[in-house]
Order: sequence, then C-alpha cells, then structure tokens
Amino acid sequence: MRNPFRRGDGEPSRPKLKSPDDTMTLVEHLAELRTRIIRSGLAVLVGVIVIMAFYDPILRFLLRPYRNLCGRRPTLCESGTDLVAIGPLSGLSTRLSIATYGGIILALPVILWQIWRFIVPALHAKEKKYAVPFIVSSVVLFAMGGFVAYWTLDKALEFLISWSGSEVTQIYPVDKYVGLIGAMIAAFGVAFLFPVLLVFLQLVGVLTPQTLLKQWRYAVVIVFALAAVITPSGDPYSMMALALPMTLFYFVSVIIGRINQKRKLAREAAG
Repeated sequence: MRNPFRRGDGEPSRPKLKSPDDTMTLVEHLAELRTRIIRSGLAVLVGVIVIMAFYDPILRFLLRPYRNLCGRRPTLCESGTDLVAIGPLSGLSTRLSIATYGGIILALPVILWQIWRFIVPALHAKEKKYAVPFIVSSVVLFAMGGFVAYWTLDKALEFLISWSGSEVTQIYPVDKYVGLIGAMIAAFGVAFLFPVLLVFLQLVGVLTPQTLLKQWRYAVVIVFALAAVITPSGDPYSMMALALPMTLFYFVSVIIGRINQKRKLAREAAG
C-alpha cells in the first residue's frame, strides 16, 4: 500500500499547509519529527567521522590552555604538562567524547536548519524569510561562545588549582579534562544563543521590546544567576565572561526588536 506521506522519489513530504492556522495530525507531526531527527543524526555522524580523522591535532589544540597555564605558572604543573589516562578505557572514552562534541558542533548548521523546518509551518510567510539569518546568527554566536569558553579556560584552571592547596600535586586524567572543556564550550555556546531566542520571540509577537526594556533590572539579575549556575568550572572569571556578553546581548536584542517594530509600523502606515 502506498504511503501517503512519501513522494514518488522516496523522500518524505510535508503535508501542504496553506496558512499557520492549518493543522497537522499527530501522525504527520511524528513523521515529520522522525525525518528531522534522522537527518540531524546523519549530519552528526558525518561530523564524528571528520573529527575522528583529525583527532590528534584537535587534542593538541584542546590541551593548549593547560600548557599555556603551565608555561605561565610552572609551579602549578609540577607533574608536567601531559595528561594521564587512568584505566584501559580512558583513551577510548576520551576519543569518543571529543568526536561526539566535535561532531555536534560541525553538524550545528544542519541541526538548526532541521529545527527551523520543523517549526516553520506555524509561522507566517513574512516570518519564514528569517530562516537564513536565524541559522547564520546562531552558528556565529555559538562559535563566539565556544571561543570565549576556550579563551577563559586557563584562568578557570588556575583558579581551580589554587583552591587545591600548595601541597597537592596536580595530575589530570585526560577524560576529565576533555569533559570539562566540552561542558564549558557547550554551556557558553548555548548561552550565547540567548539573543536569538529573544529576537525570535519578538518577531512572532510573544514579547515586545518595551516589555524587555521595562524588565531589564530583573533580567540582569537572572542572567548573572544563570551564568553562575550553568558555568561548569564555577570560577568567577568564566562566570563574568559569560554573564557580561549575555547582558549586552539582552540590550542588543531589544534594539533589534525595536527596529523591527518601527519597520512594521511604517509598512502598516504605508499600506
């Protein structure tokens, strides 16, 4: 029996929606979600393979913050700049962790596109045109967040090591170190998507720039509290490096929302 949700070439097809007021059935939603998840998973798999092929230079790149710290403060690295593998599976788990984190990052444009295509039926035609800016800005902001996390890592390590005491020799398992870097990059990258969410909510009318500007004091407090909670290292350098850009992004998103609001009012007045 022919599947009504497949084209002749075998590719799943989305039911045609004439407007956002049209609805899809639960089965259609699940079929659409499955397609998006499969495509995202394939993109991540390709990214994992690419990272696996360049594992050694990527590992050296990830070790650079720790080695920079050891060069600047040699007394903190009395055991040397090499990390250790504790247990026969540590090396494998480290390689898999780096490949997974890297694969997700490389596949991020595809993942974001699939997310956008899944939610796009609920948007009007004038809102659908923001697909490319949404994806490009999200990728750029995630990359900026990852860079800030990487840039602050040696300061974070220095702070954490100082709390161990001068009588404690620092020996780091490679899997624990890589796990910290992965968590830092993920936390900063996702947090830097904060303005994209605010701008999107303003575009679809859930929030207004006036509301955001009126509540800015509460927003700043929430931003700093959130930065303190989601910063994996828990050090003040990383927390401030995360909270300050998020605060700036909050006001930038208000400005963007206000500009869009003025353009919308101008179009309505002209029409």
